[in-house]
Amino acid sequence: MIGHLRNLVLGAGFAAYLVRERLGTGRWRSDARTRNGRIGQLPRPGRGPRILVHGVSVGETHALAPLVEALAETIAEGDLVVSASTETGFARARELHGDRRAVVRFPLDFTWMVDRFLELARPDLVVLAELELWPNFLAACARRKIPVCVVNGRMSGRSLRGYSRWNPLMRRSFRRLALVAAQSERYRARFERLGVPGDRCHVTGSLKWDAAHAIPDAQAAERLALDLGIDRSRPLIVAGSTGPGEETALIDELPGRCQLLIAPRDPARWEEVAGLRPGIARRSRPDGAGHGAIFLLDTLGELATAYAIADAVFVGRSLIPRGGSNPLEAVALGKPAVIGPHHENFAEIVGALVDVGGIAVSDRPMKVIREWLEDREAARKVGRRGRGVVERERGVAGRTAELVIAQIKDRARA
Repeated sequence: MIGHLRNLVLGAGFAAYLVRERLGTGRWRSDARTRNGRIGQLPRPGRGPRILVHGVSVGETHALAPLVEALAETIAEGDLVVSASTETGFARARELHGDRRAVVRFPLDFTWMVDRFLELARPDLVVLAELELWPNFLAACARRKIPVCVVNGRMSGRSLRGYSRWNPLMRRSFRRLALVAAQSERYRARFERLGVPGDRCHVTGSLKWDAAHAIPDAQAAERLALDLGIDRSRPLIVAGSTGPGEETALIDELPGRCQLLIAPRDPARWEEVAGLRPGIARRSRPDGAGHGAIFLLDTLGELATAYAIADAVFVGRSLIPRGGSNPLEAVALGKPAVIGPHHENFAEIVGALVDVGGIAVSDRPMKVIREWLEDREAARKVGRRGRGVVERERGVAGRTAELVIAQIKDRARA
């Protein structure tokens, strides 16, 4: 009965999702075709355990990469399968892992799709990133006695309220988790409040500290600047993972002589942003590059490269209530970065950086950047302090991998 109720609720939600996407974008999403659990039979190359590591989209997939490598070093006779939900997350997972391990699309949470997926994937343990909890998937894993771990666990106040409304249905799902490796004590307490036994909840920190790249590809960065027509003698501000309305605000307050490279978070908004001003040079069209002041990064996977040539960085989706974006790629490169007041999704990370003066928080980011350009030593101090925090906080992937591997060992002893 509970299984039928889950499918009914999820079916209604998915139908509403499809209609909303059709009305909002004029096209149907391909999820129904690519996330039906038909992933093909995955061969077992070794005698050891198979671990399925799942991240929803690009951000989670990128954050999980150090953990995947740490697990791979530990289960030499086993193997790892990486999955993602979104098309962009799947593409990024294939870039990171496709030459060494299987990469598959995660199924929609309908019983028959989940069962098909698990029969083909045959994992001995599942690792989910942050808060990707689906009742039918967890129930199917429980029937097969497959432990499910949540790593890089994050539970916002909004999510806590939402899950609380669905008790006892969701409480049963939380009780089934074998492990929660949370980013902070606050998040750990929220998982426990929703039903995860206290002895299964741990605080390990954010995997994003380990995922931040500190060594840029200098040649790729210079090539990016050349292709776009960026004037290297003028200051460049990179606005990463921006959201609706932010681009216009940044353009309107762009300091004199400065150049602005905008990288919208959502590829569906590339055309919209390209039309904000005449003459915006686009990365996807290098033949149209010019010598204007505004540039558009309308490609995937090059944001860290863009940060490498920045004089200052704005971290997007933070002037609007979208929870903020990850500041660590820029900070790890020693770049002075400013983020808006809406950074709830990265509250602990931003807090650690603010404590040492390693990032600025402001609803007027261009004002802060203008001050940095006038006082370059102050900007360098912000960059040095931020990078120091990144180096100090590394090691989360190793700690998390130990807890995950312990679940494999406990299962073997049982």
